[in-house]
Amino acid sequence: MTIRIEDLEFKTIIGLLDFERIEEQRVIINCSITYEYKKDFINYAEVAEMIESSIKEYKFELIEEALEFLFKHLKENFPLIKTLRLKLSKPDILSNCVVSLEDSQNFNET
Repeated sequence: MTIRIEDLEFKTIIGLLDFERIEEQRVIINCSITYEYKKDFINYAEVAEMIESSIKEYKFELIEEALEFLFKHLKENFPLIKTLRLKLSKPDILSNCVVSLEDSQNFNET
């Protein structure tokens, strides 16, 4: 099974620049989770809420740090996850483009 959370949008403090530490900016998260469904399932509403609350709470300076935290935190709280792909976008940081970082991790046991 694959869960897709697309275009989860909210405002938060994220970034290194002085104004980014003061004013909230829009971020957009896309998430893809694969897992093996048997009787247990992953609650996508809980995943979305955990992503948003974590980013807001920790006010990361780097997108890289935010993604690393999310990989660890989501896997700890949702052990059924086999693969996890995350993309964090800052659509308003540059006037002529959307800036994003994307990464994936495979948690399959070998």
